[in-house]
Amino acid sequence: NWGGGVAALIAAVLGGLFVFTRIRPDLRARNKVEGWITGVLFACSAVAVLTTVGIIFSLVIDSLRFFSMVPITEFLFGTKWSPQIAIRADQVGSSGAFGAVPLFAGTFLIMAIAMAVAAPIGLFSAVYLSEYSGKKTRALVKPALEVLAGVPTVVYGFFAALTVGPALRVFFNGIGDMLIGGPFNDLGLYLSLVQNQMALVAGAVMGIMLIPFVSSLSDDILNAVPQSLRDGSYAMGATKSETIKKVLLPAALPGVAGALLLAVSRAIGETMIVTMAAGLAAKLTLNPLETVTTVTVQIVTLLTGDQEFNSPKTLAAFGLGLTLFVVTLMLNIVAMRIVQAYREQYD
Repeated sequence: NWGGGVAALIAAVLGGLFVFTRIRPDLRARNKVEGWITGVLFACSAVAVLTTVGIIFSLVIDSLRFFSMVPITEFLFGTKWSPQIAIRADQVGSSGAFGAVPLFAGTFLIMAIAMAVAAPIGLFSAVYLSEYSGKKTRALVKPALEVLAGVPTVVYGFFAALTVGPALRVFFNGIGDMLIGGPFNDLGLYLSLVQNQMALVAGAVMGIMLIPFVSSLSDDILNAVPQSLRDGSYAMGATKSETIKKVLLPAALPGVAGALLLAVSRAIGETMIVTMAAGLAAKLTLNPLETVTTVTVQIVTLLTGDQEFNSPKTLAAFGLGLTLFVVTLMLNIVAMRIVQAYREQYD
């Protein structure tokens, strides 16, 4: 500690002497300081850009290695996913079954369920906070909604696995027991066998997680609409609900659409909730009561434990990662295009 203190003191004295020797009437210290600040800011920006380039480079290199072993058409259009190492020549996955369509279907199913929950609830809560709530109510409700955004995803996973999953299982099992023996006996037998892990559980809880994300962005967008538009609508005799439906929402539509697409990107990239609530079975189904898996879950599964990065099984994770990156990038580009194409400027 004493050595560190002495070293800091010596460095301060030497720095002060250096600065003192540089002081002169024609010195433009402000310009030099601004130059250093510009350099630091540029370095920070460069680090962010280079990090992105490095991520893309690593994904592309290992993805090319994977596609040299597995045809890209089989990966994108195949319907069987079983990335196993061959043990016998007659094994189902002896040469590896790397059709990712079941993973894409599971990802889409859970994302659709999540957005069906998050989009209406988040948008309606934003409308309430922006147009109907008083200042005191808004001061309480908005922070309470945003608290959900700070909850770790593993907590949502526990909530899905220990609360929502068993509750939905009991609900569907009860319906199935009532249908057994009647004209819908087969449906009753199916519902009576529903388990805790299913796409509906993961999608519903993920939707709850996305509610503050959609609500906060939509609320900011609605508040950005000029008050003069509301006043003009009221002056024409429109009610508050008519003003919201015919003036406010159309004016805020580009921003709301962009917020929803960003929420879709967030839903596609979620891992922990799906792992704990939807299972790991790669099934090609759109039934929300079935166990499914997603692209992110399979990436985690393939890279867990000691792996050899020369087998198609491990390199498949990079192919999935590159596909996920491209899809997310396209969604972000579409969101920005929508905002730019339909943005209206108000005086």
